[in-house]
Amino acid sequence: MLEDRDRTTAATAWPTAYPQGYAVVDVETTGLARDDRIVSAAVYRLDARGEVEDHWYTLVNPRRDPGPVWIHGLTSAMLADAPLFEDIAQEFSARLDGRVLVAHNALFDWSMISREYARARQQPPVRRRLCTIALAKELRLPLPNHKLESLAAHFGVEQRQAHNALDDARVLAEAFRPSLHAAAGRNARLPLLECRPLTEWADSVPSPRVEVGYQPAGQRHLGWRPSRKRPACPYPNPGRWSADVPLRQGMRVAFSGDTSVDRELLEDRAVEAGLHVATSVSRLTSLLVTNDPDSATSKTVKAKAFGTPVVDEAAFTQLLRDVAPAQEA
Repeated sequence: MLEDRDRTTAATAWPTAYPQGYAVVDVETTGLARDDRIVSAAVYRLDARGEVEDHWYTLVNPRRDPGPVWIHGLTSAMLADAPLFEDIAQEFSARLDGRVLVAHNALFDWSMISREYARARQQPPVRRRLCTIALAKELRLPLPNHKLESLAAHFGVEQRQAHNALDDARVLAEAFRPSLHAAAGRNARLPLLECRPLTEWADSVPSPRVEVGYQPAGQRHLGWRPSRKRPACPYPNPGRWSADVPLRQGMRVAFSGDTSVDRELLEDRAVEAGLHVATSVSRLTSLLVTNDPDSATSKTVKAKAFGTPVVDEAAFTQLLRDVAPAQEA
């Protein structure tokens, strides 16, 4: 089946706009929160057509409890002598440099990686990412769900050790190649998003090597910069937006999920247009902006429950061009 896809793609022109190389990445972590750490990482480097060039894997000492050992299988003892992230950052960068980062739920992997680089006072070299979940949706693959195991089964790729970074990266690389060829055969748009490195890590990261599970007093919470406080919206909320009218100043707009334009910039544009940027969804929310309305985030779930209108980023950008003045009191 995969050979037939390759012959079909070979018979058509490869899209010239497609990237010249990819880094398929998987990281295992101590958890899902902003202050959680990477415990292992793997990278498969692929050429422009998805052929494997090489692969790399490392354990990482997270300087804390390893978290869900029952998932990733990595104990404190196994990680005690592993390198710190700053010890492997240069090698990791060499694997990512000049390539599109590919991951399954890429926003999560990118968030964890970018935070680790910020802690190490470095910037990752990758500038674009591609989520294989988004690509599967773009191709309308007949999957029962968007788990990695379902994508692997669709393309006949054998999973040998789920939640092992090296095996998950291998599986994803093998599943990405036919996905890429399917997209190229249709000259389909690849769901590429910009990667913005983080710069707001506080100056509280310990420099000396610290054993797993130990954190110096006063350094347990390594504070990312809090969200900027904006002045209150001066306009009254006119209620919900509907598809047959423009946005109106004072409307409450919430954002959920990944955006191609930096989220902070998108929010700034909304504020400049006279909209109220809300941090959560309530019955008063006028509109939710998300590129993945089927995700189960708290905001999308509440929007469905409240009947809040939902648009994607592209539609919202168009609406921002013509925001009606606030209603007079």
